[in-house]
Amino acid sequence: MTRAGTRSASSNGRVWIVPEALRPTLAEKYGPVFTGDEADRRIRALRVFGACGDRVVGRALALGHPPLIGIVDYRTRRGEPIPRDSFRALGARRTLRVVNPAGQLTEALRSSVRDLVASGGGLLEVDGEEDLGSLALVEALPVGATVIYGIPGEGVSFVLVDDVAKAHVRNLVAQMELRRPGNGD
Repeated sequence: MTRAGTRSASSNGRVWIVPEALRPTLAEKYGPVFTGDEADRRIRALRVFGACGDRVVGRALALGHPPLIGIVDYRTRRGEPIPRDSFRALGARRTLRVVNPAGQLTEALRSSVRDLVASGGGLLEVDGEEDLGSLALVEALPVGATVIYGIPGEGVSFVLVDDVAKAHVRNLVAQMELRRPGNGD
């Protein structure tokens, strides 16, 4: 553990690196994408859900419908500043912090998401990049839940967590390059 209980990329061991060949697949839309009032209506209708991305988590909170788990890194692709207090309501449940470098999915991030699911939810603050957190949400949330994440310039993607989605995530993670601490990488 690093400062203030932050899990580092190495504190929980394994790291999955996204190879160049997998990047186009990860950029594909997996669930339907909605914008504006339709996205808001669908967010309000969700039961158990996790949200990945500052704008999407912030929107759910602004609608008065917080996710079980929100994953943020306090940055947007447009470079707009995100005030730290934007997520206070969700962080009041519980806040975990993790280091997760760009282009990587760390065991620290995955285990933190599992911890939050098991303990009733909260906020996961990422030092680095939170984009692959949506994969960890699909892994950890129960079947029947939904994962929402923002697609810059396009809207909000809604992914139903079911056995097919979980298998898809397992397949994506299996295509990543696994590195373990101490193996010379």
